[in-house]
Amino acid sequence: MIQRRDFLILGSLLGLTPYLKAETPSDFEKEFDSVVDTLSAVQAHMFPEKSLLPDATSMKMTTFLFETISHPAYDRDIKAFVLEGAKELQKREKGKFVSMTEEEKEKALRAYEETSYGSNWLSRMMTLSMEALFSDPIYGSNVKEAGWKAVSSYGGFPRPKTKYIGA
Repeated sequence: MIQRRDFLILGSLLGLTPYLKAETPSDFEKEFDSVVDTLSAVQAHMFPEKSLLPDATSMKMTTFLFETISHPAYDRDIKAFVLEGAKELQKREKGKFVSMTEEEKEKALRAYEETSYGSNWLSRMMTLSMEALFSDPIYGSNVKEAGWKAVSSYGGFPRPKTKYIGA
C-alpha cells in the first residue's frame, strides 16, 4: 500500500514531467526572435498588400524564412548573413525600422542598398521571399497556390510528398 507521503512525492514529480521535457529555445531561435519583426517588415515592404503578387503576410513568408534557414542542412554562412543583415538594418535605423512609414522604409532600404553589404543582404532576402512565394505549398507558404496563380504558372512534377528530406 502506498503511503500518503510517497503519493505526494510521486504526484509532485508527475506534475513536473512536462517541464522537465520542455525544450529551451536554441541560440538560433533567440537570435531569430530578436530580428523577426525587422525581417517581417522588410518582406512586407517588398511584397505589400494590394499589389499584383500576393503579400508577404498572407503567404507566411517570415515563417517560411525561419523554417528554411533553421533547417540543419541549410548553409550556416547564409543563415548568419540573414540574421546579421537584419541586425545591421536595425542598427542603421536605430531600432525604428519596423515603426517607420512606408516612405521612410523605402528610403532606409534604398540607403542600405547603396552599401555592398546591404545590397547583398536585400538580394538574399528577395531570393528567400520569392522562394516562399513560388515554392510548393507543402513548405508552408504559397498559400492556396496564390503565388503560382498570380503568374499563371505551376510548380514542377512530381510534387513533394514530405516537407523536408531528413526532417
